[in-house]
Amino acid sequence: MRKEDKLTIIEEIANTLKEYSCVYLAETNGLDAEKTSALRRECFKSDIKLVAVKNTLLKKAMEQSDVDYSGLYPALKGSTSLMLSNTGNAPAKLIKKFVKKDDVLPALKAAFVEETVYMGADQLDFLANLKSKNELIADVVALLQSPAKNVISALQSSGNKLHGILETLSNKEE
Repeated sequence: MRKEDKLTIIEEIANTLKEYSCVYLAETNGLDAEKTSALRRECFKSDIKLVAVKNTLLKKAMEQSDVDYSGLYPALKGSTSLMLSNTGNAPAKLIKKFVKKDDVLPALKAAFVEETVYMGADQLDFLANLKSKNELIADVVALLQSPAKNVISALQSSGNKLHGILETLSNKEE
């Protein structure tokens, strides 16, 4: 490959990395054509970008980035597929789903999620259960709304009780 071609590919990879907040490195080398196509379809449905990359070109693209991906460098061995997403747990859930079917591949090599590096396939369960930023915001909003809902509910129920008591008292006097 010519040097100009390599520079172009490095620039494309670097631009692609800027678009996504979560980077997963996976081993997909042993998948046959049918399983690879199925994986690509599932990635497309889950809004995950799947790219097969050369390790040296990916490393150079990561070095050009403003984000510190240096924790992922040890995982850049063998064949590497890049899974990119803006939802932190989506690629992990997808990999876990495929591992259940195939028992081996795709295998998680490393992940960069929310500025944290996770190394090894043993982190897959943790990453799959990791809540996304939007899910955490929804949990906080629900927690903040809970006391207000309780107060409103208490006021409504006490208002009904008070109304019932007053009506009973007014009916007794007649």
